Amino acid sequence: MGGMASGSKHALAVSLLLGAGLCAAQAVYRSVGPDGRVTFSDRPVNTGPNTATTASRSGIPPAVPALPYELRQVAGRFPVTLYTGGDCAPCDSARQLLAARGVPFSERTVQSNEDIEALRRLAGDNSLPVVTIGGQRLKGFAPGEWTQYLDSAGYPRTSQLPPGYRAPPAQPLVAVRSAEPVDPPAPRSNASPAAAPAPAPTSTPAPSNPAGIVF
Repeated sequence: MGGMASGSKHALAVSLLLGAGLCAAQAVYRSVGPDGRVTFSDRPVNTGPNTATTASRSGIPPAVPALPYELRQVAGRFPVTLYTGGDCAPCDSARQLLAARGVPFSERTVQSNEDIEALRRLAGDNSLPVVTIGGQRLKGFAPGEWTQYLDSAGYPRTSQLPPGYRAPPAQPLVAVRSAEPVDPPAPRSNASPAAAPAPAPTSTPAPSNPAGIVF
């Protein structure tokens, strides 16, 4: 009898261990609703266009940094875009202000002649930095003025960005175009062509600061 009882206890312990192992291996699904609420379940949920679902086989919900609901609403109504240039101390200060306050923003860099022309059409001159907050455009870095407009737009005074959030990398103001195909040279005639005049020398802007940029 003692042997049978001992065997039953051993079988029960093994079954409990197997059950615990199956539970540990079970997938845990994480879903984010349109209102920003996060829920976890052992079954996949029906996802819509505003619902994000991920699964973790380790039993620990994956850390997916997402903007809080209120901040996402503000950023959707009043998106912030920062226009910067190389070797621009005011641009660095402007970037630090937005990052310290926790404002999600996209950055456009002015580097090429095409970028300069696009900046002139956007802001009316070559001054940097420039920031747009929704439909409002501010030229030059003025911390007090920028803070006032961010307050009016509804951005929090202190950062509400989740841990691990990374701003998207800066992109050029004008997309880089692929090289155009080169036409084949025209056939040479027997007559010797007249010598073409030498092209006039052109000045090229320094790579770190295109001509005409004002900080």
